[in-house]
Amino acid sequence: MAKAHAGSDEGTSPKKKATPGGRATPHAGSDEGTSPKKKPARAGRATPPKETRELNKRYTAPIPKSVRHSPRWYGPLLLVLLVAGLLLIVGNYVGIMPGGTSNWYLIGGLVGIVAGAMMATQYH
Repeated sequence: MAKAHAGSDEGTSPKKKATPGGRATPHAGSDEGTSPKKKPARAGRATPPKETRELNKRYTAPIPKSVRHSPRWYGPLLLVLLVAGLLLIVGNYVGIMPGGTSNWYLIGGLVGIVAGAMMATQYH
């Protein structure tokens, strides 16, 4: 086997040729390389102007705040569920529940807390 000399190209990868023209991709703001068919992306108002909304038959006006309210019993029931769930869990750990400690008390407490939290998200 012959050894490669310091100046030979044997055993080395070929060198890349420099490409004329500079960049491989156009600059961000330039029009080079873009097709004339593309339209620029729309940006601006999310809600169309009033005159456009009146032409659009699919527009639904928001419900007024005076109409949007929960029944009188909704708030107290929400609080009862949250507090009862908490008391069930604490009572189970303290050991004051009838029948001793049970996983069913924990499940009932968690269901009460989750139901109260879900009601709280719908309260007006």
